[in-house]
Amino acid sequence: MSPPVRTARKRHYLMCRPTFFAVDYAINPWMDPTRPVDPARAMRQWEHLVDLYRELGHTVSLVEPRPDLPDMVFAANAASVVDNRVLVSRFKYPERAAEARAYRQWFSTRAFRRVATAGHVNEGQGDILPAGRILLAGTGFRTEPAAHAEVQALLGLPVVTLTLTDPRFYHLDTALTVLGDTEVMYYPGAFDPAGRATLNALFPDALLARREEAEIFALNSVSDGCNVVLPAAAERLASRLEDRGFRPIGVEMTEFRKAGGGAKCCTLDLHGCVKSDRIRLHRGAVASNGPRQAA
Repeated sequence: MSPPVRTARKRHYLMCRPTFFAVDYAINPWMDPTRPVDPARAMRQWEHLVDLYRELGHTVSLVEPRPDLPDMVFAANAASVVDNRVLVSRFKYPERAAEARAYRQWFSTRAFRRVATAGHVNEGQGDILPAGRILLAGTGFRTEPAAHAEVQALLGLPVVTLTLTDPRFYHLDTALTVLGDTEVMYYPGAFDPAGRATLNALFPDALLARREEAEIFALNSVSDGCNVVLPAAAERLASRLEDRGFRPIGVEMTEFRKAGGGAKCCTLDLHGCVKSDRIRLHRGAVASNGPRQAA
């Protein structure tokens, strides 16, 4: 049987240049301040990712980096966004707390329908992933369970709670990729038994990743419904994605793995905001598909 024909959906991504990216502290098992980051290599890897998104026809807007926030490059953690509603994150660790204020300022100067700040610890699309008209919501290490009800109330979509149990996969987006409205790939070993049962019930035909694939952040990937941006080293998963009609595109994000991140961590999907982005972005902030223009 031939694989299904996939159609890419145009996306609008918010990202932050890694001008000040470094591993200056350790707040997850991947971070080791004694293992230096190569800033030039990190910048090349990030710029390649931005260029790739634009080549695929997606819109990329940029938020201004701050020198005191080395993790600000991980834009996915900054907020949850659905249908022009924004819930800005409340970070667990004080080292990242000021990122929320920086990102809220960006959202507040654009005409989103509503911008609110989380009352409970909630690390945005690190743990809250739209899948069709539901939200897959991680907890266990960063986002508090109480945040899930708050997310549901503001964004207006039902939440499915999934508990993470392996500290190396501290955010949902390190253990699961939403491939399309009804398709995901994930690493079962990152979840508790209830979470595995829930995922199996919701996505019985999900693509299951191996431990070694999760460990190279193969699940910290970005899909537009057709193109799947994932680590170049994830060759087995890429082949299985091709078998299902997807178009895998390998990238190198190895410098960001030193901080526990990858392509998805660097990419905040402004979910549902594509069609109106030329209207919604104002004050001289129209995004561009051209080369490296900040919004």
